[in-house]
Order: sequence, then C-alpha cells, then structure tokens
Amino acid sequence: MNTILPIGSVVMLNNATKPVMIFGYLQKSNFTKDEVVDYVGVPYPEGNINVAVQIGFQMTDIAKVIFEGYRSEDFKPWEELLALASARHLAKEKT
Repeated sequence: MNTILPIGSVVMLNNATKPVMIFGYLQKSNFTKDEVVDYVGVPYPEGNINVAVQIGFQMTDIAKVIFEGYRSEDFKPWEELLALASARHLAKEKT
C-alpha cells in the first residue's frame, strides 16, 4: 500500500500483531546501511517507551490504515516528499 499519511496516523503493518503510530518521516534505518525508511513509528497505544521499540518501515509495509492523523497546510511539504518516496516504490515494483 503506497499510502502518504501524517504524524499521528495508526496503521497495521504486514504480518504484525500490534498497531503502530507514525511519529516521524524519512529517517535512516538502523538495520540497513544507507537505507532511508518512509516512516518511523511506535507501538500503539504504548507509544515511545524506549528507543528500542521504534519501528522504521516503508509505506509498502502498511497493510491497513486504522486512523489517519491531522492534516494541515504545514503537512504539504512532507506530503510532497513522501510522494517522491511513493514513486520510488512504484518504480521498484515495475522492475
């Protein structure tokens, strides 16, 4: 699912058993060198109880949107950046 979502959105990831709340965008992954993840989230409803529970994931990892966060004009530049990420994922799917 190539979904562009604002901070505060709650999603279910593929093969997950617990929802995740988005709290950040476009950050370096701790797992793969030079990889940038589309979203950073924390388990819902616990939140950011420890840096070890933060989850980096791509928009293509989203199985279901449970709740969509607040959108304002301030979100517009981020939405445009995430649209570029979405296009990157679509290009990968075609190859």
